[in-house]
Amino acid sequence: MTIRTKESLSGFVASDPELTFTSKGDARLYARIGQPQARVEDDGTFTQLEPTFTDLVMFRRSAELAHEQFQKGDNFLAEGETRTYTGSDGTEREQFVASRIGHDNNITRYTVDRTPPERETPQQETPVREQVQQALADREAQLDPEPPAATSATSAQRDAVAR
Repeated sequence: MTIRTKESLSGFVASDPELTFTSKGDARLYARIGQPQARVEDDGTFTQLEPTFTDLVMFRRSAELAHEQFQKGDNFLAEGETRTYTGSDGTEREQFVASRIGHDNNITRYTVDRTPPERETPQQETPVREQVQQALADREAQLDPEPPAATSATSAQRDAVAR
């Protein structure tokens, strides 16, 4: 059995993350991200170079969560894939399309909240569920009509039996 892997990317958020929505209504996160660069010198020391920059995008619920949790300057690790696209100016550009993202725990201090996330039910299910519940209640009412009201003679017989 093979281990399924994806590309990974680490770096820092270089711009304020922007949340927009596609024409289909899906959330889209965009952020400019940077990767620090260094060169190893002959004596074993490192010389810091200018960072390289690229675009990071995410979609749907992952984009919404990332927008809530990340801000400019945060260090991150992301999983996804690099895609090439043609920009509005006609030039080819690369962007990293992340499916998962998290803070880099080698650099960032944080606490972990282990409460399970609340599951969202799709909006279309609620009316259907209510319709099914109403149909079941109607059917049950037809099968199990209310018992007739007790007469005073029946009540007197029950009282006599109870004594």
